[in-house]
Amino acid sequence: MNPLLLILLAYAVASVITFLAYAQDKRAARRGRWRTPEATLHLLELLGGFPGAILAQRLLHHKRGKVNYLIVFWLIVAVHIGGWATWIWLRSRR
Repeated sequence: MNPLLLILLAYAVASVITFLAYAQDKRAARRGRWRTPEATLHLLELLGGFPGAILAQRLLHHKRGKVNYLIVFWLIVAVHIGGWATWIWLRSRR
């Protein structure tokens, strides 16, 4: 299988898992139950689930008002974009 296709599949799987984690955390917040630690959500984003997190933030209106959380979140997104930009740049130099 194409390595790029495997990476995109990994992003998709991580995004689904991250979206579900956001949904579970939102549900727990509404019910006053145990919450998913923010560090866990950030780890899922870092592992490639940030597209699912963006979708969850927009659709579930979750974690959108926490400035400190969003700073770390957007830094994680920037790391991914920077990594892809570097990979593309290196490949173009061949």
